[in-house]
Amino acid sequence: MTAPTAMTPATPTPATPTAAAAAQSARPGWSVRVRILAAILLVAAVGLTVAGGTAYLVQRDRALQEVDARLSASVESVRFIVTGSPTTDLDAADASALPEASSVTYASTRDALQAVMARLVPSSNESSLGLINGVPALIPGTELAFHLEDDQEFVLRVIAEVDGGNVVRGTAVGELGNLRYIAAPVTVEGSGEAGIFVTAFDLDAELGELTSAFRIYTAVAAAALVAIGLVGWFVAGRLLRPIRQLRAAASRITASDLHERIPVVGRDDVSELTRTVNDMLERLDESLTAQRQLLNDVRHELKTPITIVRGYLELLDPHNADDVAAARAIALDELDRMTGLIDDIESLANAQRADLVRVPTDAADLTVQVFQKISAIPDHAWILVEQAHVVVPVDPARLTQALLQLANNAAKHSADGTPIEIGSTEHPDAVEFWIADHGPGIPAEAKSRIFERFGRIDTGRGVEGSGLGLPIVDAIARAHGGYINLTTSPAGSRFGILVPRRTVDIVPGTASAGRDSSPTDPDRSAP
Repeated sequence: MTAPTAMTPATPTPATPTAAAAAQSARPGWSVRVRILAAILLVAAVGLTVAGGTAYLVQRDRALQEVDARLSASVESVRFIVTGSPTTDLDAADASALPEASSVTYASTRDALQAVMARLVPSSNESSLGLINGVPALIPGTELAFHLEDDQEFVLRVIAEVDGGNVVRGTAVGELGNLRYIAAPVTVEGSGEAGIFVTAFDLDAELGELTSAFRIYTAVAAAALVAIGLVGWFVAGRLLRPIRQLRAAASRITASDLHERIPVVGRDDVSELTRTVNDMLERLDESLTAQRQLLNDVRHELKTPITIVRGYLELLDPHNADDVAAARAIALDELDRMTGLIDDIESLANAQRADLVRVPTDAADLTVQVFQKISAIPDHAWILVEQAHVVVPVDPARLTQALLQLANNAAKHSADGTPIEIGSTEHPDAVEFWIADHGPGIPAEAKSRIFERFGRIDTGRGVEGSGLGLPIVDAIARAHGGYINLTTSPAGSRFGILVPRRTVDIVPGTASAGRDSSPTDPDRSAP
């Protein structure tokens, strides 16, 4: 015999995302429309079943109580016919034997039973029988729906139950169907005969009308469920149509095409979802468009220094020391310019992330701190005009960065020796930090272009730069939930950063800047 070889457990191989996705897609699932419809039909079916079942059971119990009342009335009638002494306590009549008949009235038990059978005519769905000494002897003279004597087992059951001499009520299921019966002993003293009067109702026939009505109810309920299903299918389809359109639009949207939008119909929750998705697509479209534009702008801006350096290197005479020195100087200058451009791009990206650290900040103190820093910029007279004595939730570092950028921009575009004012102004719902110069102003056609990346003014100012300073300021203002307010004329320009006096959560890329409005404009004075 050989020893069994130990089995080494296999190490499970983790499923790849593609395999997991394929397994997920292979699983059968119900659509949202089907699940909604199934839930509606289930609730409707349970409601109809409970309502119909409760009504049926209540009506059935009433019908059975009516049958028992009629059986008790029959026993009371037998008592009156045999003894001539009625009683009003039917339950007591059922609980004890009928008094024996007077020998003066009836000569024998048979005569008493014949009188009972002659006077008690069975109603519809009812039959009666007279037993003498345990043998079926008398039946009514009218036409009967069924004959009790035909069911021998029923007859023997009644004889056994009445053996104690008491009135017996019960339910029997046999050849004649479902019977509700009552049996009472009838005896004439001295006749030597033992009689039993039996009357019974066919419960199936008594409840037939109720059962028929419930069948009709069942059919109507089924038809109602079908109607509910059809209407529910149609309504669910209408409600879920925007979601299907959303799925179709999402399948068509690619990284290069985000222009498609989903039609919005109505004002319900699904319509709000559609609007939200459209807003998301709008933000994604703007973000991708901005990225493509940034890449194009960066490519364009970097192409010039690279071309300049390459041109000088191609014409460089390595044996001429002057050429080498000139090429080196030009290459270092262009590399420094590219480094500054990259730093500005990084600053713009950081500003657009809107990851601010807001703290309650005294606007007046912040204004003074910024004024002290920009006072070191030479060739200009810096003037602190006013201060807003109010606490505002801002990121002091980012806001200082923006104001320094505006101050540097004002210094570059103003003649040497001209004054430049700085201040902060309180508005009802906002605080404005502003810097005003006395330069040549900004042409009307260039107001929007200067806030675009690498946007420059080619006339009137003629100062070179990366073209990212004002876009950085604009991004910082948007991140605070505010905007840039620009007023300009040939006598100078005034740039103001308006930030709300309350904390505003802004989704990056959704804020808009009001660059041409007055700070007292009621529509733009408070973000």
